[in-house]
Amino acid sequence: METLVPIMIPAIAIMPHREPSMFSGLFRSSFVLAVVLVAGATNTVSAQSVSAQTSPDKARCNQLISYFDHYGASRGENSDGARNHTRIGARIDCDNGRPAEAVATMEKLLTQKNMEIPPAPTGLAQPSSPAGTKLQR
Repeated sequence: METLVPIMIPAIAIMPHREPSMFSGLFRSSFVLAVVLVAGATNTVSAQSVSAQTSPDKARCNQLISYFDHYGASRGENSDGARNHTRIGARIDCDNGRPAEAVATMEKLLTQKNMEIPPAPTGLAQPSSPAGTKLQR
């Protein structure tokens, strides 16, 4: 008679392969989506509160930089326009949350270039023509 010798079978081979069910995949996907949505909503709320605090200064900063870009550049050789290093520094300050410093820098630059400093936006609509006058066509 033959003697039976026990054979060691790895534990992985004994365990049956489990197919992933649709329910567990759906649950996992829903959980990941919920986490992403909550993180996005939190980021949006914090960004809106920061922008609400700095919007007047940031609007003024953008106004002065746009004004300089439009009127400070010419086709001549000596025009620096948007390549002006002071203007570039003001844009960086404005984008990095320091719009008050950027406004002061741009007002100084406009004064040095003998340009008129535009009035600050009031938030009210400005009439396109004086009241009571007719537009000529």
